[in-house]
Amino acid sequence: MNDSPGWASPGSAPSDGKEKAIPRPSDPQDGSGPTGQWSPEQPPPGQWSPPSNPGGGPGNRPPAPGWGGGPQRQGWAGPPPAAKPGVIPLRPLSLGEILDGSVSALRAHWRTALGFSLTVSVVTQIAVILMQRYLLPEPTSIDPNATGAEALRQTADSARSTLISLAPASLLSMIATLFTASVVTVIISRSVLGRPTTLADSWAEARPRVLPLLGLTVLVAVIMASIMAVGIGPGLLLGSEAGAALAFLGFAAACVVMLWLNVSFALAAPALMLERQSIVAALRRSAKLVRGAWWRTFGILALTYLLTFLLTFLVSIPFGIIAVIADGTEVSDLFGGTAPSVGWPFLIVTGIGEVIVSTLIYPFVAGVMALLYMDQRIRREALDLDLARAAGLPGYGDNTPRS
Repeated sequence: MNDSPGWASPGSAPSDGKEKAIPRPSDPQDGSGPTGQWSPEQPPPGQWSPPSNPGGGPGNRPPAPGWGGGPQRQGWAGPPPAAKPGVIPLRPLSLGEILDGSVSALRAHWRTALGFSLTVSVVTQIAVILMQRYLLPEPTSIDPNATGAEALRQTADSARSTLISLAPASLLSMIATLFTASVVTVIISRSVLGRPTTLADSWAEARPRVLPLLGLTVLVAVIMASIMAVGIGPGLLLGSEAGAALAFLGFAAACVVMLWLNVSFALAAPALMLERQSIVAALRRSAKLVRGAWWRTFGILALTYLLTFLLTFLVSIPFGIIAVIADGTEVSDLFGGTAPSVGWPFLIVTGIGEVIVSTLIYPFVAGVMALLYMDQRIRREALDLDLARAAGLPGYGDNTPRS
């Protein structure tokens, strides 16, 4: 953010090789001996007891707090809780706090975040339905009794038809995700500081970064496609059984590399939005933040996408059943070899289900990414101190030492 000094990428590397000093215990005040030396006269085992308060007359000291006679005080309760000006405490976050922070930010700014996401989802789904109805070809029919070369040809034709049908919808979904992620990232950054925001303010701040964010997404997609082509290309060129085995091994290796890069580049979008980084610099920034925490980042992302899959499944199943009933399509036709011809009722009902899912999933995933980025910077660069100063909290002046 332009008005928050905490988002700027630090010039030095405060997270590299910096450790907190460990306090040492103080020496005895009476100078009788070294620290930790016990007296030679010890009571018999099993006869330890707290000091009593004999008499309570003059000259007797009152019992120390916490020894049975005095009031209890929390002298050893630990450090005070972290400051929380917004939706998250300003300290390293747990998994539950990241997920809850994303939901809390969307609930606090539901008109801005969910309203924008709903508008984008409706426009996207209308375009997808019109393309499915008028522009995309009919699905290819498959003969279940076909064998040999004919079965392979039908499988290839079906796969090609499926890719052609999914490509426009995937492209529109990617664009919708970019617009939603850009606005939600700004909303999350304001929510962390406890600042209100409007859709006009969020869009005005996010708009200059939409094209770079699109370039980042396209570059990552090209990198992944290139890795997959390098993995399976040699095997496909051979065209024999050995080539098929080589293509399978290349496919497996490419999937591993793609998974590693996807996790390493997961924080590039928040870095590009909040730090105003360039595309290549955002990728390097993300790789640096994820380094040393790859498995933790992978686990959080895997759980996030699992939750979104479960939500999609729970919403899509009832809407799919209603769509089949409203369209008059036989359930057996959906699983038969002949591709069913669906009508407007089917497309409209399934489109409503897609709108509901997209409205909830797009901002939730974007919020998790933004908070995961902030958590990594808090852990590695003491971003919590910069956020506390930006939020105007007392006791966080410019001379506050970094942890």
